[in-house]
Amino acid sequence: MNLPAGFEEKMRRLLGDEMEAYLACYDEPRYYGLRVNTSKISVEEFQKICPFEITPVPWIENGFYYDGETVSPARHPYYFAGLYYLQEPSAMTPANRLPIEPGDKVLDVCAAPGGKATELGARLLGDGLLVANDISSSRAKGLLKNIEVFGIGNVLVLSEEPGRLIQYFPEYFDKILIDAPCSGEGMFRKEHKMVKAWEEHGPEYFCNIQRSIILGAAQMLKPGGLLLYSTCTFDGRENEQIISLLREQNPKFQILKIAPYEGFTPGMPGLARHPDEELKKTVRIFPHRMKGEGHYVALLKKETEDLGQESREMIKAGSVKTGGGAKIPEPLAEFLRDVSWEIDGRRLDIRKERIYYMPLDLPDVRGIRFLRTGLLLGELKKNRFEPSQALAMCLRKTEYARCLDFPAEDARVLRYLKGETLDVEELVSAKEKGWRLVCVDGFPLGWGKLGGGVLKNKYLPGWRLR
Repeated sequence: MNLPAGFEEKMRRLLGDEMEAYLACYDEPRYYGLRVNTSKISVEEFQKICPFEITPVPWIENGFYYDGETVSPARHPYYFAGLYYLQEPSAMTPANRLPIEPGDKVLDVCAAPGGKATELGARLLGDGLLVANDISSSRAKGLLKNIEVFGIGNVLVLSEEPGRLIQYFPEYFDKILIDAPCSGEGMFRKEHKMVKAWEEHGPEYFCNIQRSIILGAAQMLKPGGLLLYSTCTFDGRENEQIISLLREQNPKFQILKIAPYEGFTPGMPGLARHPDEELKKTVRIFPHRMKGEGHYVALLKKETEDLGQESREMIKAGSVKTGGGAKIPEPLAEFLRDVSWEIDGRRLDIRKERIYYMPLDLPDVRGIRFLRTGLLLGELKKNRFEPSQALAMCLRKTEYARCLDFPAEDARVLRYLKGETLDVEELVSAKEKGWRLVCVDGFPLGWGKLGGGVLKNKYLPGWRLR
């Protein structure tokens, strides 16, 4: 592979005697990975049912390698059931090393296509809030789909310039992840087109963007909160220098040690404008030292202090008013008789025919560009309720009374995913009617409507297998 001369010269200065080993890794095949959705299935149970060979990613407890040259996990029904996300192994590191606990308020600043956001949301286990933002509205649509496939309902999906978020979320989040736009040097082996992109927009182009994002995020983090910054590049201007800048302008931020792995390389203080030995606590991932691509990861904590008076007043004044009352519309109430959830009517937000179930303790987000606020339960149409695809993915089989469960080998599973009508006469009485939650091996895929022994397909058209 022909690398740009300027890049190769920089890497020789960076790696010294390791340069030849680094160059040799370009002759090795890339690594394919998947990450198990532990909010739907345990790692142990997934290993039992996984239909293709996988081997563990040693530094990611729910990460696995697979042979991407011989198998296509994105076409298996378990992928459509949200049991796993396909992700390059090193890219699993940032979300894995940010310690998320149920109840946290979490922001993923540059979230598309969703590899980090889906892991953050899964670890919330439905308790707390995930705000996933991407400035590109087209990329944010793909982000929304991936979040819904994973069954994450306690979410805001936004499409805003990161700086605009500060006025809505001052000192609001417990945890923030910034997987910053970067020059992509660590992805050269995986995606050769990144070389041309680097030649057009190198590290200098991205530095100002990264500075703006991290300094803005600092204002949205609660005192005592954690911020994880990552890139997929090697350049010190995009890595150590960004962390150094944050600490110079915000001395309250302290660098924390990251859970170790033998292949991790310490950050390089000498690459910062003002060398700081604390930068050794940050982590560099080099593809010649680990089975993955290039990455940089830094974890920081904002020292605890009382919220500023202005922030307290903004949060108090901005608390969202959801629902407007506890009354649940009768068509929805009728549908919910088959659902084992306890629904708080005060958290319902009805906008025209659409009904959303809102997370708790939201600020007022009026005026912000969003694709989703909360869980879309479904739509009211002519005094009847039609459940959403997002609701199907949030449910467990045990939480809905009327299910049709097929083994993955049943040809009807793929026919369902393609949007076809199914003959299910041997499974139900010809007199049975109404909504059914379609599952594969006990994991929901979507909805169908039963009548006369035939299941009318209600799988979301934009998600269908082609």
